[in-house]
Amino acid sequence: MAETKRVAGQAIVDYMARDYDSLLRSMREQIPYKLPEWTDYESEADFGNVLLQLFAHMGDILSYYQDRVANESFLGTAQTRRSIIHHLHLIGYRLATAAPASTLLTLDFPADCREIVIIRRGDAFATRSSRDRPSVRFEYSAEQPLEINCGALVPRDGRKVVPGVLPVEEGRLVRDELLGASDGTPNQRFPLAHPRLILRSLGQGQAINRDLILRTELGGAITEWRLQDSLAFGRANQPDFVVQIDEIDHAAVLFGDGSFGAIPPAGAVIRATYRVGGGRHGNVPAGSIDTIVDAPQLSLLAAGVMNERAATGGADRESIENAVRHAPAVFRSLRRAVTAQDYEALAREFSGVGKVRATATNWNTVTLYVAPEGGGYVSDVLENNLLAYFEDKRPVTTTIEIEDVDYVPIHVTAEVRVVSYYTPERVVERVREAAGRLLAFDVVDFAQPVYLSKFYEAIEGVDGVAAVTITEFRVGTPTPAEVEEDYVDIGRDPVTGERLLVAHTGKIPLRDNEIPTPPDEREYPDYAGGIRVLLPEERRE
Repeated sequence: MAETKRVAGQAIVDYMARDYDSLLRSMREQIPYKLPEWTDYESEADFGNVLLQLFAHMGDILSYYQDRVANESFLGTAQTRRSIIHHLHLIGYRLATAAPASTLLTLDFPADCREIVIIRRGDAFATRSSRDRPSVRFEYSAEQPLEINCGALVPRDGRKVVPGVLPVEEGRLVRDELLGASDGTPNQRFPLAHPRLILRSLGQGQAINRDLILRTELGGAITEWRLQDSLAFGRANQPDFVVQIDEIDHAAVLFGDGSFGAIPPAGAVIRATYRVGGGRHGNVPAGSIDTIVDAPQLSLLAAGVMNERAATGGADRESIENAVRHAPAVFRSLRRAVTAQDYEALAREFSGVGKVRATATNWNTVTLYVAPEGGGYVSDVLENNLLAYFEDKRPVTTTIEIEDVDYVPIHVTAEVRVVSYYTPERVVERVREAAGRLLAFDVVDFAQPVYLSKFYEAIEGVDGVAAVTITEFRVGTPTPAEVEEDYVDIGRDPVTGERLLVAHTGKIPLRDNEIPTPPDEREYPDYAGGIRVLLPEERRE
């Protein structure tokens, strides 16, 4: 009989009790009762034994497929991405594609520049490549060109600087790709040539920052088609289409059948403009985007670019675990934002949003405190797209405001004694990894308190650690009143001479809109990895 087991926290229907060995053993146990005259059935040369082995082999195969069919038939036990996609399609939920990171670029020009520079969609910039890290491409993705009049700029230190003027997103623009020609039949499907389509859910009727533009041309007449979540409510003459994305991130556009959505006229040429890319690799640090890749109007003027703030919001495609956990909440909200839980569930569905907390600031205003995927602060691009996404989901009288979360740096210093036959440098590296995971963005949340005991537990579990004493456990800059009330001063740091403070309760509480985070490595390089590790005097030399 089949059993339901839990493997890695997931329910799995297990039929493997009926494998080859168990089936063969069960059949052999029946021989004395069914065929008592057969006594040499264990002989490998016996033909009846060969038949039993063949039956057991076939039963093993059937049990395997029975197992897979049973597992993939339910959302709670399905393990393949294809099955999850099909299950969630039944409730109108589509797995999110990878989201592009975004940031603002600062431009600078020579002091003698007098030209009017126009930056258009698709103009590209990038980080520099290295041996172990390829360059990351960013593009100006807005539909409206950006015009900069160099003649109106005032030189400073020999350059004309325009700070934070150019919004860019990670990814690549594919222009006017020829998908094919319509044959006039219903339900035509045309695959896109490039995988990893960037597709975000904007509000119905939104034309800003469209990720996929589809046009047909016949006899000089151009028709632009509208992307919809479903063709179920389309009319016969409506130029609507949907996108289907499979388990390996290949996308295809699907047209209607003439009753639900229009059919492109026979002979019409179909072209698509879209963007591909997205992913966490786009969350690059400040100062890393400094190369002009495809913007000749800037290169000819010897212009320079630089991102003064880190790129944020880059997210990998939605995992099946997240979809299974999150989709029911979106379904219960009916894709309408009424309660705080509705706003949070819908915001988490939007690609690029890592964490969100919704609160009613007054009777008709909802404030969303948003942390982009990977941490950091909300970019203008993410804010505008998120507001557009909620446009057809919020009540008409409700105003949505988006605010950054408050990141609270947690300073931890641990003095570690290393077992004599271990390499101190390797142990320190492992301690940083173990302790740093406690403050990783993916595992922390709003108002989540930080416990001293967790750091002791993580560090003491590292191989090679003989003993550990945490001599500093505090928020970044406690006020004198907080120091007096909440901390114990245990002396001076032997390296920096600064006061060492430890929360006397072993717990650092946080407010509703605060998220714990490691100290900024640029400002505090000793805390690289989220913790500062000191060795005893004999190890520090």
